[in-house]
Amino acid sequence: MRTARAIFIKQIWDTLKNRMMLVQFIIFPAIAFIMTELVAKPSEDITDSIFVTMFAAMFAGMTPLMMTNSVIAEDKEHKSLRFLVMAGVKPWEYLLGIGGFVLLACSLMSVTFGLIGGFSGVDLVKFVLVLILGSVASVVLGASIGIFSKNQQAATATATPVFMILAFSPMISNFNDTVGRVTSVLYTQQVKEIVNNVDMSLTQPLLTILANISVLLILFVVAYKKKGLRA
Repeated sequence: MRTARAIFIKQIWDTLKNRMMLVQFIIFPAIAFIMTELVAKPSEDITDSIFVTMFAAMFAGMTPLMMTNSVIAEDKEHKSLRFLVMAGVKPWEYLLGIGGFVLLACSLMSVTFGLIGGFSGVDLVKFVLVLILGSVASVVLGASIGIFSKNQQAATATATPVFMILAFSPMISNFNDTVGRVTSVLYTQQVKEIVNNVDMSLTQPLLTILANISVLLILFVVAYKKKGLRA
């Protein structure tokens, strides 16, 4: 745990010094707030939470993936990951250290989304929980892409179509049933379903999200062991 904590603390300082990283965390909640206040609330035909649920689902599928992917690709490019692997840092320690700060920031933003959308009590807990689980899956996927990539440029090129599919396919599924059936296995689809209807049964969606996380964790461990020393 000391190793994970050291990586976690280092990541906090690195992020605080990088304004562009901080902007990536707040941009979606900021847009959701503006659209809610200026468009949704003044209109009688639009529900107050529509923009919050839309941007919250996109946030969980995009921001943690891109943040983690960028950080790990940078570690590879600067040879930091190679030194950590040679020093005996385990995959879970590295992932917990790097992803811990990203998840902490995502958790705070998830609560912010919920409050902007007017959720409270049990509904707020469900809303925040599913966004955090979606963020966990995105962190692990972003970490895997980062390790498989040669440098930051390659990592961004690989991650961009991935997060575009994850973030926008659930939105497209609203208009196309075939797309909906295909994307039902994706964690982002389940996140979208729950944030749009927190009263629905959570059993099947949560099992799908957890299955996604399990598969992605295996992918990360394999990537870390095979690619870490080649950084």
